Amino acid sequence: MPLRSIGVFDSGVGGLTVAAALRRRLPSEHLIYLGDLARLPYGTKSAATVERYALQAGKFLAGFDIKMLVVACNTASAHGLAALRAAHPDLPILGVVEAGAEAAARLTKTGGIVVAATEGTCAAEAFPKSLYARRSDIRVLQIPCPLFVALAEEGITEGPLADTVIRHYLAAAFGDHDNDTLVLGCTHFPLLTNALRTALGTKPAFADCAAAVADQAAEVLSVHRLAAPDRSGMLRLLATDSAARFRTLAERLVPDLAGEVERVDL
Repeated sequence: MPLRSIGVFDSGVGGLTVAAALRRRLPSEHLIYLGDLARLPYGTKSAATVERYALQAGKFLAGFDIKMLVVACNTASAHGLAALRAAHPDLPILGVVEAGAEAAARLTKTGGIVVAATEGTCAAEAFPKSLYARRSDIRVLQIPCPLFVALAEEGITEGPLADTVIRHYLAAAFGDHDNDTLVLGCTHFPLLTNALRTALGTKPAFADCAAAVADQAAEVLSVHRLAAPDRSGMLRLLATDSAARFRTLAERLVPDLAGEVERVDL
């Protein structure tokens, strides 16, 4: 069992930030990453549709006899996590929303938490629900930041344009308000960390869902004695469409993870 791979899926390439965090935290683990490019974006789909897509992706990856599934998509975590756990009761399944909420609840000193996410994730109210379940003394402000995804995918992760867009969405939330923590509520957003720090200053602590779920994965593997022995972990990249575009974006976004991409059908 410890020799098996960890399955990871997202609607596109943003979840590669989660794969990168897993590689840093768990360098001995083999990863199988599925990007469902044929049906992206999940954020504009109904909850029922996202749940169906998540179940299909989970079933496909389970076919590789994986030992853990990581849902590296905030929208799929919001709408599909419960259904995935019901469908695969013996498989540890982690989602980025729960991990990010746990990290934010631990980081905040004032109780003021801002969630920057896609419109779909904000509409699902998944972060507020998860945060309030952990602490009753907090305040949660959700801010949809759809242009962050475009900036990340275009490689505009620093500079005047990134700074302007970040200030447009988030400057007011950290002005005179008592907010001290920012949840990076989309897997693309960690790519903007340097620009976010430049635009927002040192005040907010960043809750990075990718790093948080990697930490959770390490803990679960350890508790269940599923951690791989010391070895060089490998990454297998799969995409449901546009394998060439997937590779191009991967090379731009997370160069360390770029490689051959296999085209698959769910």
